Amino acid sequence: MLLEQIITELDLTERHLIVLRKVIEEGPIGILKLAEVTGMQTHKVRYSLRVLEQANLIKPSAQGAVPGDAVPRFLHDFEREINKINDKVSRIREIEAAIPK
Repeated sequence: MLLEQIITELDLTERHLIVLRKVIEEGPIGILKLAEVTGMQTHKVRYSLRVLEQANLIKPSAQGAVPGDAVPRFLHDFEREINKINDKVSRIREIEAAIPK
């Protein structure tokens, strides 16, 4: 209920990261091959590719998706961004712990 939207966003982020990892590891790679190697449905792969392309993390080629220009910066900033999320979760846990039961 209160946390469902966060869980949904984390699930999407996980899926996008799985697709990005496969593009980096195996690119150029097409939608059908990505669906096969990730076990995801093609429409989900297609959506992740669109999101990743909008973020310049991948780019299309005639042979399939390849890593985009923003990948090095994204990977450089990733740990810092995850730490921000973890800090926020810790604060939320503290608030929840202080709620009278």
